[in-house]
Amino acid sequence: MSASASPPASETAELVQSRLAALAAALASGGRQATGLRRLTGGASLQTWAFDVEGDGPARALILRRRGGGGEAEVFETSLPLPVEARLLKAAEEAGVPVARLVRDCRPEDGLGEAYVVERVAGETLGRRIAADPAFALARESLGRQCGEALARIHAVGPEALPPLETQDARAVLDRYADIYRKSSGPRPVMEAALKWMEARLPEPVAPRLVHGDFRNGNLMVDPERGLAAVLDWELAHLGDPAEDLGWLCVNSWRFGVTHRTVGGFADLETLLDAYRAAGGEPPSVERVRFWQAVGTFKWAVVTMMMYRTFATGASRSVERAVIGRRLSECEVDLLALMEASR
Repeated sequence: MSASASPPASETAELVQSRLAALAAALASGGRQATGLRRLTGGASLQTWAFDVEGDGPARALILRRRGGGGEAEVFETSLPLPVEARLLKAAEEAGVPVARLVRDCRPEDGLGEAYVVERVAGETLGRRIAADPAFALARESLGRQCGEALARIHAVGPEALPPLETQDARAVLDRYADIYRKSSGPRPVMEAALKWMEARLPEPVAPRLVHGDFRNGNLMVDPERGLAAVLDWELAHLGDPAEDLGWLCVNSWRFGVTHRTVGGFADLETLLDAYRAAGGEPPSVERVRFWQAVGTFKWAVVTMMMYRTFATGASRSVERAVIGRRLSECEVDLLALMEASR
């Protein structure tokens, strides 16, 4: 975590605007100027900007992802460097995964620091709207199948197409979050019971494959009519057990109140696994998915602790961090339900 000083927002916007203006010709055919720059909601040190480039034909809608000054503490220290994310986007697109198309992996002379530019994809990312809003009823009919297909393609990406990535099997993931939990909190009965439950059910290792690491409702761009438009946020990608992605998508927190729809609040598990198989994936057992669902729930519980801690210590001024910290109890209820269902 870091808490170094960062330039004022207006100064940052001015710098980004000037750099993008200089890059306009490289970002669109006949590009003359960058317009409509606005910063979108996102992380404190990882900036996301929307802008357009005017050139030949209609303006090109783009997104800039950029590592900023780190004005507030970040929760994750494991986020991938942006050039690695850029390579992953390219590999995923070539594998047929719907992603925002990479336009430029920025170079030092671009003056934007660690950054890349992608095409701006239209759609919705708010999980509650995707799971429950009548406007997305048509999308929900196909979204579970589309997620199964996308995950099968992600897990099939060959190692020759990938940048160097860390390998994290079930043992490594569990140890990592158990260690963070024990450093962040005194013993909590449900968390301790869940750790013992997961320790007793560690699955046999499998050949490591590309794992997105954060494939869930909220990180999917969804079109109201066409369904899945793009898979976003690749910063936690690694090599590991493909079932990790399937289980994470089923964590109750990502169903946004539509709890009877196991997969993201919009589909059932059978639909997801059938589509995964039809797209060439080897579906894991339901028990293996449930194990990773429990690991994901435990992981999210630990993250809520970390978010609250950054607020409580003054490392972050975001009230959102404090609010999310209150969700720890929800995760503990979900862990109890998973343990009870396995009896």
